[in-house]
Formats: sequence, structure tokens, C-alpha cells
Amino acid sequence: MPTIQFSQIPPAGDGSPVRTEAVAGHVTGARKGQRVVLFARSGVWWVQPTVEQPFTEIQSDSTWTNRTHPGAAYAALLVDSSYRAPSTTNVLPERGGAVLAVTVAEAEISLSAPKKLSFDGYQWEVMSTANNHGGSTNFYETSNAFVDHSGFLHLRITRHGQQWTSAQVKLIRSLGYGSYRFIVQDVSQLEPAAVLSFYTWDDIGPPREMDIEVGRWGEIAGKNAQFVVQPYVVPANSVRFIAPPGKLTYSLQWQPGSAAFRTLREAASFSEAARVVQHVFTSGIPSAGNENIHISLFVFDNRHNPLQRETEVIVEKFEFLP
Repeated sequence: MPTIQFSQIPPAGDGSPVRTEAVAGHVTGARKGQRVVLFARSGVWWVQPTVEQPFTEIQSDSTWTNRTHPGAAYAALLVDSSYRAPSTTNVLPERGGAVLAVTVAEAEISLSAPKKLSFDGYQWEVMSTANNHGGSTNFYETSNAFVDHSGFLHLRITRHGQQWTSAQVKLIRSLGYGSYRFIVQDVSQLEPAAVLSFYTWDDIGPPREMDIEVGRWGEIAGKNAQFVVQPYVVPANSVRFIAPPGKLTYSLQWQPGSAAFRTLREAASFSEAARVVQHVFTSGIPSAGNENIHISLFVFDNRHNPLQRETEVIVEKFEFLP
């Protein structure tokens, strides 16, 4: 009788559409054509890692590996080719028919406190969990984010063996409506595969995502920055522009029904001469909730123009005015 077991599961975590972590295991008695289906429990059971990719292949040594979004428990099913995985289910299937083996593991709560840093009078959590925000899976190293003696926030992309590691910090407090301002040293020469992002994200409710992004998304030519109110697939929800060389101030003025983005040149007032670009969105604006500001420097996976070297960005100031 075939069996399936876990050899690695992530710690317990709240369900998140962007965070993923490694999961692994092995099977005994599996036959050719059989595969693994993974689920994570967050309220209901969610198929992993995505609805579009619900199957995990079994290697020649009978092991399997994949990634899963966090949950309170994890399940692995050994199935044959006739099994059709649901996107969610309240109750896991039992052994029988297309399901050849089932195992469930309750996740342990991690007791290690996340790393935090202080930047411009606010506390920020330094992210260490992999996620696919921006469309590519990124792995985050806490040492890639730090504050120097001048109080400036440094974010780095570094190489560990054959793998790039990125940097991300999340504001611990949710600030809601108001004016957000970021002063950034020259990022006009970022490689095509590197992206700097300032964005709102709600881990509990709807994403409430709005983005200021500097990056070419793997393209050598073209505009290198954009303002976005998600979902970006709606043409009216994004505006691309050229971020010029030099120190720039990026800002978001968020009010009910309105998101006004602006980019200014260094040490300038809100004058026409200082303005690089400004755009006001009035459609699809999220309401305030439990969102937090994130600052992220990450790798956009692009086979034509992959990242070539380690990268650093310096954010001199963050300011919020209600």
C-alpha cells in the first residue's frame, strides 16, 4: 500500500497570497504517472502552490519538493492521473479511488521574533519569508536591509551561491489615509531585472494594493517607473514614466476615492519646475483597512536580461502626514 510523508513543512502562518515557503516529503510505493497534490489550511483547505499548478512531481528517488503559502496545517495527497484538484475544499478526501495516500501535518508556531529596525521614527519588520510579489519568486535575507549612522535605509540584492536574495521591510503600523513621502537616492541606473517598490498591502483583508515602482521589468529600453492602483491589468490603473537621474521624492496622497501620485526632483518644493510627473487616480481606489507600507528591492526573473550584479538602493527619508 503506497504511503506519503512530509520531511519539511513551514511554521504556522496566516494565509497570504504572496508569501510562500519550502515544503518537501517522500512517497513509498508510488507508480509511474502518479503525483502529489498539496493543500494548506487557512479557514478552508487551499490547493498549493496555485490553482494553475496543483500538481507536484515525484522525483526518481521518491522525494518531492515544492512551495506552499502559509497555513495552520498542511496536507499531501498521492493521486493518480484521474484526480482533479479543487481550488478549495472544506474537507480533505480520504484514501480511495484516485486518492492513493493522504497525510496531514499540523504546523508549529514559530517562537522566533522577526527582525525589526527603526527608520525615521517608525518601526519596520524586516521580511525573511519568500514571496512572489511582482510576479517572480524572491527569497529575502534580513541582512540585506539595515539603517546606517545617518539614519538612511539601505536595501540590497546579494548573491548566495547561485541564488539572489532580496530585501523588504514592512511598516508595523497601519497608517491609513494620508500623505506618504519617500526620498530616494539615484536609482535611474538599476539593471532591467531589479525593481524598487513602495506599496500598500493588507495581509488580512482585500490586498488594498497601490504601488510606486522603479524598474524596467526585464526590458532594456523604455520607461523605468510607474504608478499603479491594482489590478494593473486594467489599462487605466497604471501610468508609466521616466525617473531621471538624481535624488527624487516619490509621494502618494491617499484619500477616500482618490490616490494622487507625484515624483519631484531633489530638495524641491511642490513647484512646476520641480515636478517630474503627477497623476491622480479616481477609479478603483481601495478604502483604508489593515494595510501596511512595504519597501522592497527585488529581482524580476527575466531570461533575456537576468540580473548581473549585486545592487543597493538608499532611501533617505520616509514621512507620513495624516
